[in-house]
Amino acid sequence: MTREAYAFWLDSPGRGAIRPVRVADPGADEVRVRTCYTGVSRGTETLVFGGRVPPDQYAAMRAPFQEGDFPAPVKYGYLNVGVVEEGPEDLLGRSVFCLYPHQTEYVVPASAVVPVPDGVPPARAVLAGTVETAVNALWDAAPLVGDRVTVVGAGMVGCCVAALLARFPGVHVQLVDTDPGRAGIAGALGVEFAAPDDAAGGRDLVVHASATAGGLQRSLELLVPEGTVVELSWYGDRPVELSLGGSFHSGRLTIRGSQVGMVAPARRGSRTYADRLALALDLLDDPAFDALITGESRFAELPDVMSRLTSGDLPALCHLITYDGE
Repeated sequence: MTREAYAFWLDSPGRGAIRPVRVADPGADEVRVRTCYTGVSRGTETLVFGGRVPPDQYAAMRAPFQEGDFPAPVKYGYLNVGVVEEGPEDLLGRSVFCLYPHQTEYVVPASAVVPVPDGVPPARAVLAGTVETAVNALWDAAPLVGDRVTVVGAGMVGCCVAALLARFPGVHVQLVDTDPGRAGIAGALGVEFAAPDDAAGGRDLVVHASATAGGLQRSLELLVPEGTVVELSWYGDRPVELSLGGSFHSGRLTIRGSQVGMVAPARRGSRTYADRLALALDLLDDPAFDALITGESRFAELPDVMSRLTSGDLPALCHLITYDGE
């Protein structure tokens, strides 16, 4: 037997629609989840919506439960929180997180969902996928007690990194962004805020997440000799131009790429993908993260919301999508 559900599809670059889909009954070791909330990962999802995924990155950018292929038509997304309505007894009625697109209900292997801890509100739990990216970045960066660390780019990923860094003992964290309106969010996260021109120099580590060449250039300028920039930005098909004169060579500076597709090398063999996601959900037991959810819309409004987020008419960090019956 099958049930009817509804999913958001990108029909063509810049144009999305809600489509009916059929959901089969769950089999052995599967769960049927009714979606309560999804989150729009603004940076990545607007690149997808605008058809700006480079062809050589189609495989790397593929989401776990994506249907269709880039550039379109494609069903894309990975920040989904719902309630298990059918499946193993230990999961029935539980709120769970899944790397699933925007869809009213779905069936996946039970191993693909992670229970939301009791102390984490389901709406906040949509941030788990982004906090997972931040966890991996800090596994790559390995900050030390007392480090002076700057995060350049106060978007969704940058703010999650800053929120986790604020918990490190003795670490001085500064969040840098061109938008002065992000100062309030920095305060809610417990870190300092600065405009790029006013950012403190002499930093042991800089995490770059602004997805701009100017932000990456400024990140290099803020480092101490032999310092490292951990690059978290995803640029899509945009070229990035840097000036690598000045102190880049004389200061023996490093730019290190980090991405969530692989567990950080320092943790391979000791941590699995499931471990990393479960850790991200545990870390969300902190109301400071609520500052990152900056808007809310109904599922039926998602085609318009995605268009407005992509054009910049609707500013947001994480935009929350709500579903009937949550």
